[in-house]
Amino acid sequence: MSEIKETNTLPASTAAAVVINSSALAIMLAALSMLGPFSIDTYLPAFPNIQASLNASALEVQQTLTAYLFSFAVMILWHGALSDAFGRRNIILVSLAVFAVATLACAAVHSIEYLWVFRMLQGISAGAGVVIGRAIIRDLYAGSAAERLLSLVTMIFSIAPAIAPILGGWIVKHSDWRTIFLALFAYAVLLLIYCYKRLPESLPPEKRQPFNPHFLYHSYKRVFRSPLFHLKAGAVAFNFAGMFLYVAAAPVFLVEHLGLGPDQFGWQFIPTVAGIFCGALAANRLAGNIPISRQVLIGFGFLIGATVFNVTYHALFPPALPWSVAPLFFYTFGMSMVAPGATLLVLDLFPNIRGIVASCQSFVLTILGALVAGVIAPALSHTPIALAAGQMIFTLIALSLWLGGRTYRRFLDARQEPNAWESVE
Repeated sequence: MSEIKETNTLPASTAAAVVINSSALAIMLAALSMLGPFSIDTYLPAFPNIQASLNASALEVQQTLTAYLFSFAVMILWHGALSDAFGRRNIILVSLAVFAVATLACAAVHSIEYLWVFRMLQGISAGAGVVIGRAIIRDLYAGSAAERLLSLVTMIFSIAPAIAPILGGWIVKHSDWRTIFLALFAYAVLLLIYCYKRLPESLPPEKRQPFNPHFLYHSYKRVFRSPLFHLKAGAVAFNFAGMFLYVAAAPVFLVEHLGLGPDQFGWQFIPTVAGIFCGALAANRLAGNIPISRQVLIGFGFLIGATVFNVTYHALFPPALPWSVAPLFFYTFGMSMVAPGATLLVLDLFPNIRGIVASCQSFVLTILGALVAGVIAPALSHTPIALAAGQMIFTLIALSLWLGGRTYRRFLDARQEPNAWESVE
C-alpha cells in the first residue's frame, strides 16, 4: 500500500502532517462521491409509490429530481471556492451535516411541495464531496499518480449506481419509500463520523485564497472565459449526459418499454456500472504508459461503437433484453476511459484555484444533467430509438469538443502561448 508523501505540489509542513494510506483516501473520497448517485438512483424505483402516497402527479414527482439537480448545480459552483478559502475538510464536514438533516426531513414530508424543498437542500449539500475530492487529489498528487488515484476513486464509486436502484427497488417492495431516505440519513451520519476522524486537510492556510467578491468574480471570469475550459469540460459533460439520459429515463425505459418491475432495475444499472468500473480500471492501468490524448481517443472509439450499435438495433428490432441494455456497458466503459485524463487537464488550467475550477466543471456537467432530466429525457423516452439517437448526438458533440480542444491547443502552440495543462499530456 502506498502512502501520500511530500510532492512538489504540497508544502513540506503539510506533507509531514498528512500521512494516509492512498487506498483509504480513495475509499473515503469515493464514499463522499456516492452521495450523488445514492440521492438520485435509489429513489427512482419509488416514483409510483411517492406519487400515490403524496397525491402527486407523475410530473410533480419527476420535478423532485429536477429540483435536486438544479440546486446541486448552483451550489456546486461554490463548494470549490469555499474550500479554497476555508479548507477542504471544513466544507466537507459542514456539507455532510446539512445533507443528513435534509435527508431526514425528506423522510418526514407529507406533501410534494415539501419534498421539493428538502430535495433542493439535499442538492445544495451533496456535491461537496465530488468537487472537493478532485481538488484534494490534485493537492496531493501530480501527473500519472493523480490520474491513477482519480480512476481508483471512480472504480470504487461505480458501486453506488449499481446497487442504488436495486436497493431502492428492494426497499419499495418490502417497506415504504420513506425508508429509502432513512437509509440515506444513516449513511450520511456514518460518513460524517468517518470523515471527522480520518479526513486530512490537504490545503494549508498559507495556500488558501481570499473569499471576497472581487477575487471570486475575477476567478470565475477567468475560468468561464477560457475556451479550453469549455472544450475539455464540455467533452466530459456531454459524455456523461449520454449516460444520464438513460438514468433519467429508467422508470419509462425499463417499466414501459421492457416490461420490468421496480425490483428489476439492475438490468440497466448493472451493465452501466460494470462499464464504469472496467473503464476506470483500464484507465488506471494505462495511466503513465500512454499519452492522455491516445487514451481519450480509445475511449471515444468505445463510445461511438456503442451508440452506433444501439441506434442500429432499435431501428431494426423492438426493445428486448439483453440487447437494449448491452450497449450501455460499452458506452460507460468508453466514458470512464475519457473522464480521468480530461478532468485532470481541466483542473490544471488554473493550478492556484483548483477548487473553483472543479466547481465550474461540475456545474457544467450538472446543469446539463438537469436539462437532460427535466426536458430531454421526458421528450425522448417515448421510444427506445429516440433515446438511442439522443445518446449518439451527445457523444458526437463530446467528440467534436475534444477534437476542437486539440486544434485550439495547436493554435496556441503556434503562437507560443503554452498552458499549464499541456504539461500533463
